[in-house]
Amino acid sequence: MTSTAPRVAAVAADPATEAESTTRRRVLELVASTGPVTAGDLAARLGLTSAGVRRHLGLLEEDGKIAVRHGLPGRGQARRGRPARAYVVTSGGQSELQGGYGELAAQVLRHLRAAGGSAAVAAFADERYAALVERYAPRLTATDVSERAEQLAALLSADGYAASVRPGPAATLVPAAQLCQGHCPVQHVAEEFGELCEAEARAFARLLGTHVQRLATIAGGAHACVTNLPLAPPATAPAATAPSPDAPGAGAPTTTPTPQPAGRIARH
Repeated sequence: MTSTAPRVAAVAADPATEAESTTRRRVLELVASTGPVTAGDLAARLGLTSAGVRRHLGLLEEDGKIAVRHGLPGRGQARRGRPARAYVVTSGGQSELQGGYGELAAQVLRHLRAAGGSAAVAAFADERYAALVERYAPRLTATDVSERAEQLAALLSADGYAASVRPGPAATLVPAAQLCQGHCPVQHVAEEFGELCEAEARAFARLLGTHVQRLATIAGGAHACVTNLPLAPPATAPAATAPSPDAPGAGAPTTTPTPQPAGRIARH
């Protein structure tokens, strides 16, 4: 006897669709970590054709996840003399990489600020990054600032910050490198609570043992957080002449002020 019960077909996920989604996610992550980056650079990194990568880039651009930057220095020229199209991640792309907990975290910090004021938020931020310093410090074994920065970038990348170290501007009195973070897991919270960015910069100064200066932040509208790292210590001031034994304050120790990290980050 033939059964008349309806047959329910099992709906299996389309492997091709999953592969497309995975590749597109990887393209977005690479734009975040290495941008501004061209389609050719991405194709070489992913082992794909330039045409295939451009298709993913086009869809990401349509969705507002990435944006184009034209004619960037060092990126060369496209065919027929046109400026190369280099891509950076947008706020929408950062949101996708971040996940859905940003608003909840912002609500918690708003409650903390209402209960304890801005000082309570700053104390929370300092505590959060003090834990990061405690966790990272034993793993920064290099003594050279540039090598320590590379180690720090690797640790940050493992924690989802898509970090890298790039050369600083050539025309500077003191050689410098730049620590770049292509992704900020707390971007939307930091847009409202700049104390998080400030505490992070102070943590970097402690970990690297040098004065640092924040040049740009994702929370401030840039496509990456950029921190300037001087690679040579500032010239020391001439030693003061020893005071006469009879002079007021003779015998008191003298100290050289320690450079402090950059202050409040300017919003762009």
